[in-house]
Amino acid sequence: MLQVSQESLTSPILEDCLNLLRSERDEQKLAGLLLATKLSKGDEHASMFSIYKAIGTRFLHRLLITGAGSAQGGADRDAYLKLSVTVLAGFCRVPEIASSKEMISEVPIIAEIISNSSDPSIFEECYEFLLLVASASKNAITQIIESGSIQHLARHISFLPDGSRSLEHAVRLLQLILDEIPLQTMDKRYLSAMSWMVASLSKLFAVLHNALKFDVMHLLTAFLSSQNSLFHEALGELSSENWAAYIHIGVMEILQNRIVSCEKLQALQLLDSIMHILGESWILEEKTMLEVQATLSVEKFLLLVLESARVEVAVLLNELAYLKYEASKSSTSESVLSKQQNLAVLYSLIEKIIKLISGSSEVEGTILSEGIVMQMISGLNETVNLVFDYLQDAKDHCHRKGDDILAAVRIVGSYLAEVPFACKEKTRDLLQYILSVEGEDESSPFYSICFLLPMLCQTTMEIDGCKELASFGGHKSVVDCLVKLLEKNGASFENTGTIYLACDTILNLLLSSKELGSQIEGSQFLLLLRELCYWAENSNDPSVVMMASSICALVFDLMSEKNLLNHPEFNHSTLESISQLIIKSFSQVMPTDKSNDHRDLHEIVRAGYDRWAHRFPFVQNAVARAMKA
Repeated sequence: MLQVSQESLTSPILEDCLNLLRSERDEQKLAGLLLATKLSKGDEHASMFSIYKAIGTRFLHRLLITGAGSAQGGADRDAYLKLSVTVLAGFCRVPEIASSKEMISEVPIIAEIISNSSDPSIFEECYEFLLLVASASKNAITQIIESGSIQHLARHISFLPDGSRSLEHAVRLLQLILDEIPLQTMDKRYLSAMSWMVASLSKLFAVLHNALKFDVMHLLTAFLSSQNSLFHEALGELSSENWAAYIHIGVMEILQNRIVSCEKLQALQLLDSIMHILGESWILEEKTMLEVQATLSVEKFLLLVLESARVEVAVLLNELAYLKYEASKSSTSESVLSKQQNLAVLYSLIEKIIKLISGSSEVEGTILSEGIVMQMISGLNETVNLVFDYLQDAKDHCHRKGDDILAAVRIVGSYLAEVPFACKEKTRDLLQYILSVEGEDESSPFYSICFLLPMLCQTTMEIDGCKELASFGGHKSVVDCLVKLLEKNGASFENTGTIYLACDTILNLLLSSKELGSQIEGSQFLLLLRELCYWAENSNDPSVVMMASSICALVFDLMSEKNLLNHPEFNHSTLESISQLIIKSFSQVMPTDKSNDHRDLHEIVRAGYDRWAHRFPFVQNAVARAMKA
């Protein structure tokens, strides 16, 4: 490395060296440069800068260009190449030199040398040069990206030997580059390079066994947490590189060892990101790799992941409860936010595992053994009970607003969607509170109700479930939620599944109206009647027509036309719309068509109409006219 001591700077020998460097002849400059390398004893920036100024940037560039041709052969060129990259890396230890436009302009050449050279002895200086200029100036990072040099580096780093300085420099360089790339809005020009970067880093993550493994994991986590769909597609095109399988093995190694909690959280976040990109079933795929072997079967790995996530959730819930309700709030806000973010990642991963378990029989070629499934369900049940306890704490402290509380409701809803009668006692005790939970940006409960709809849709199929929900007016929360869903998304495909879950829940309640008595009243559904009409009018889907008309027919069971029109929240135009909806539903299917999917709904509408038609003369007359037409 080119480093010159202050002592050497004042010596006659150095004066001779500088005179040679200032010469017009390249031979003398080269001799002076070789002499300067003999004088290196320390790290004195003033000395280095004097030598740099004496030799000039044009000569350094010519030397690099001459050496860069050594990839095509030539012993002299090999020597020039080694000398030039060593000298450049040495000079760039001086920040003023490293940040100069002359050094930045050499970036593409150095990157090409890395890509083309078969001599690993020069890689350390090449990567050090790139790291130094990138550290000194953001313009250098821009040059690396814009010049296409990143593409060369992306494919090369996986070939660097474990434990080498070259690899350390390369990883540090990538950290700097990543800080400057907006991953969420990544330019299409960089997609290929970034996806190859993930592929190379993934292989390193699997094979490294030192502290650098964690740095690589952090880079991968940053890359894969991007929500950029084009980037995800680019990664999908590199499936033959087995990047996800390498990450699988790297995460397995971390979770199997005694690693600090923050690193385990990163590993679990990495898994969550891959499952988001490739789907939940990815974690059940088993591949044989040449460089490294998995030490656990896919089943045991899945169990390990869940158990690791469960441990972290238990710790975080306990710490959050303490920080929020017992510790000094003024000194813990930042810590609370960090723990809430970590908890959200773990919840997301556990949700995916719940979904995976529920659909494991549908995953091609993979069937989880009954023993593993029972172990996982038992663990999930334990964790969900802890989440219920966290919600109970929030209720006891009169907290019903917060993203962490809403996230707790979501994970509970995801679990109860699969096992609706689990944790029955805690669900019953907390249901009213849970339906009142709001996120930080919500003005009234909405998402908390949406999260519980899969469970409510199932529990209200039994009369006890209907009574439990109606006992505190919970059905009105479901109605309000459905009204909001229809206002936002009625004419689109967004949230269609949630809309139907809310509709089914309300149907279940209305079909049990006799048993519920005064707890359920027609006036509670007036705004919903209007939105159902708009929904059906803007859709050509027979399912929409039949669902909307079925609910309207059952609501009419609870009212009369006179009472309806006297209500301030209802008007005659809505009654006309409902009349047209009933007529349209009658034309959807004939009672004798037993194969029609909407037969049950049609029977609800027909039976309801027969019961209340005499109380709704306007609707009755409209239907009669339509039948004659």
